[in-house]
Amino acid sequence: MQVKEFKGCGTALITPFKKDLSVDYDKYRILIKRQIDNGMHFIVPLGTTGETPCLEKEEKVKLLSIAVEEANGKIPVVVGAGSNYTKEVLSNIKEFEKIGIDGLLVVTPYYNKPTQEGMYNHFKAVSESTDKPIILYNVPGRTGVNMSAETCLRLAELKNIVATKEASSNYAQISEIIRSAPAGFSVLSGNDDEVLSLCATGAKGVISVASNLAPKEMAEFLNLILKGDYEGARREHHRLTPLFKNCFIESNPIPVKAGMGSLGLIENILRPPLYPATTKTYEVMTDTVKKLGIK
Repeated sequence: MQVKEFKGCGTALITPFKKDLSVDYDKYRILIKRQIDNGMHFIVPLGTTGETPCLEKEEKVKLLSIAVEEANGKIPVVVGAGSNYTKEVLSNIKEFEKIGIDGLLVVTPYYNKPTQEGMYNHFKAVSESTDKPIILYNVPGRTGVNMSAETCLRLAELKNIVATKEASSNYAQISEIIRSAPAGFSVLSGNDDEVLSLCATGAKGVISVASNLAPKEMAEFLNLILKGDYEGARREHHRLTPLFKNCFIESNPIPVKAGMGSLGLIENILRPPLYPATTKTYEVMTDTVKKLGIK
């Protein structure tokens, strides 16, 4: 699939586990079918929401293979390939390209806190290693480092860097990227509760956590935005705001897995150092699902 622009809603897929902490590949396949059947625009396996730091290499390859097989050209598959070691990112890309991906999501290097020039050179090396479209991912709350608007815009000039997923919650910074980006470069929200405000400014969509639980609702919400129905989109934003908020009352993906567990979609299991939601969070998510009529 030749994808020139990623827009709409993409789901940052969770990884379902069994009670023995092994990956539940059968459930994963069912979850992806649920995403496609409910109109999701694209899917993003192996991101942070998928607990990727706690997955073995063989598990990553198998999960991605299932995602590509189930998508079957119907919707794009954008794989999380990031690491805080440039050589490892290039190795991931080489491995993942064999499987048939449509794009790459690459996070800023975490923990070691590179300079802006270090980030630029990291992503330049990534760009030069592949012909696949690349989505940058800026999430300072997880990585400990912020990619500035200036650095993002420099990278936007490279041949196959086509978008950024912005989860900095720095509206001035994100607005500057939208305002100054070259033609063909898109901004995607990394936070569900910021989708409407960013898209009203010119962003093209979201890579979503909430859509794991509510794919139909999130796909329809983004469809309203994409066709310019901001009155309808405002109604949906306000209706879904409790879901957006409650998906982050504990570390992601703890609450969204609790909600999915309450629907019987998965076992409510996470790999240590993450653990299932507290009783209070589970009750909040169960109540949220019920009030929104999510099935």
